[in-house]
Amino acid sequence: MLEGKAVVRETDMPHAMQSHAMELAYKALDLHEVSDCRSIAHHIKQKFDEAYGSAWHCVVGKNFGSCITHLCGTFIFFHVEMMEFLIFKDGEDSTESREEAIGVLQMESQDSDDA
Repeated sequence: MLEGKAVVRETDMPHAMQSHAMELAYKALDLHEVSDCRSIAHHIKQKFDEAYGSAWHCVVGKNFGSCITHLCGTFIFFHVEMMEFLIFKDGEDSTESREEAIGVLQMESQDSDDA
């Protein structure tokens, strides 16, 4: 297990959810070898899916890049010593279908053109 304190680098999550993410990271580090990033990420993702609904993603490692889209209020990037954690939720479980969302955008665009 890594003993360092979790340091949040960037987030838009509510404070309680941030705390939960870091608690799960520590628990995953206790359960799995530090080198087993895939199992650590799977553990965190599974627990977030159970707690907050599906469509969560988790990336764990020491050196990675990312470019993501996420739902507001569902993003955190933090590290514990040299291990980094990226957790976010995408819009897959949204009540609106992709077509409905596009339709809304198209309607709003047409309305502004008429003004």
